[in-house]
Amino acid sequence: MAMNKKMLEILNEQINKEMYSAHLYLSMNAYLNSKNLPGFANYMRVQYQEETSHALKLFDYLLERGERAVLAEVGAVKVDWEGPIDVFEDTYKHEQFITESINEVLGVAHEVKDYATINMLQWYINEQVEEEAHVSSVLEQLKMVEGKGTGLFMLDREMQNRVFVDSTQEKA
Repeated sequence: MAMNKKMLEILNEQINKEMYSAHLYLSMNAYLNSKNLPGFANYMRVQYQEETSHALKLFDYLLERGERAVLAEVGAVKVDWEGPIDVFEDTYKHEQFITESINEVLGVAHEVKDYATINMLQWYINEQVEEEAHVSSVLEQLKMVEGKGTGLFMLDREMQNRVFVDSTQEKA
């Protein structure tokens, strides 16, 4: 049975939002590298990898349902910030935007009674709770050290330990 047209459209839009997120975080990676903050740059490289995997999870889900994923143009992303606090404030705002977007997709799934998609989206709901909490924690730590000095370098060193783990392979 073909997927509801409205459901298909909003899932394709979400794929594009996830790809935009990946581009944004890769841009942040480049900025942080240019500021000699390799740990924070690594953090954003991992974010880039996560967002790409999130897009692919949706892409593969559509294929699994016998539908066609339609990729749209990814818009230009921001390339400059005032410093690491600014980067993480933007990251936090963006993650809140993505959470809102996932909630809208889930709303459509409920509206059209697409129970398979409702089940699949639970993974994204849980992921967004983790994403927002983690980014908020890093942001608050950056604010504590005012984004500079020894505290900044300690946080930067800590961020170097973050590695990409493809959690999209887990079942909801």
